[in-house]
Amino acid sequence: MKTLVTGGAGFIGSHLVDALLERGDEIYVIDDLSTGDLANLAHVQDHPRLHLVVDTILHEGVMNELIHKCDRIFHLAAAVGVKYIIQNAVRSLNTNLQGTEVVLKLADRFQKPVFIASTSEVYGDQMVSQLAEDGPRVYGPTMVGRWGYAGSKAMDEFLALAYHQERGLPIVVGRLFNTVGPRQTGQYGMVVPCFVQAALSGSIIPVYGDGQQRRCFGYVGDVVRAMTTLMDAPAAIGGVFNIGNDEEVTIYELAERVRTKTSSDSAIQLIPYEEAYGPNFEDMQRRRPSLAKIHQTIGYAPTVNLDGILDRVIAHFKR
Repeated sequence: MKTLVTGGAGFIGSHLVDALLERGDEIYVIDDLSTGDLANLAHVQDHPRLHLVVDTILHEGVMNELIHKCDRIFHLAAAVGVKYIIQNAVRSLNTNLQGTEVVLKLADRFQKPVFIASTSEVYGDQMVSQLAEDGPRVYGPTMVGRWGYAGSKAMDEFLALAYHQERGLPIVVGRLFNTVGPRQTGQYGMVVPCFVQAALSGSIIPVYGDGQQRRCFGYVGDVVRAMTTLMDAPAAIGGVFNIGNDEEVTIYELAERVRTKTSSDSAIQLIPYEEAYGPNFEDMQRRRPSLAKIHQTIGYAPTVNLDGILDRVIAHFKR
């Protein structure tokens, strides 16, 4: 198949490109490199079935040509990382809202199936033991920038589902929960690479807030496998699916585990949110996905636990 991957030079996108090349697809990648990096594709840059376009998905003429020639689309291009989103709010919202609108409009024009990469952020601050796809969402005030990102990704989902329901466009929405693995950078506030790099360098391991926020981390290989399998499954069309791992850990416990695994002498330091992100910042206290729906639909279950993920990330940074 000819497959378009938007954001294909990013962390998750580059791993998806690897998987699609391995299965024999011809891949077209578009990435504006705002948070992606050509280094993520360096090992396949000369592959005869890989075509890279450095441009923005907001350029409708370029996107029209790419979508017309491809059989399907994995739409991953989006702003990533809490720090980046807060510091680049206008660009983040434009990319998420206008970019997804361009992708869906042109996919509808040519009736090309689309995978929409969404996020666990759409649940907001919903304090339940497991977050289910049809559960409620709880957001804070519009003055808090983080909720703008969550709202923009929710609007992406609304628009994708509307195209499916009204016009029959084949879509799948995947809500990704803290995907982690080699090639991920801590530059934009991603917690695992940030902790690992700090521990390996002997620097302070920064834990924001009280460290009691609970998170689940999914291995990028498991996530990519789920994405491709969902796009191959007729039963998944028109659906919204959590993708990740349901093994839960507090952020402080995560810092301790990283320090132990790296045999580091780094101190763990609690840092107030205001110092890290400025005023008017709010965090979600718990995000654990229900994986029942995706397991029932495609048999998905994560294969790499948190210890395995940390071992792989630590080995990557040591190399």
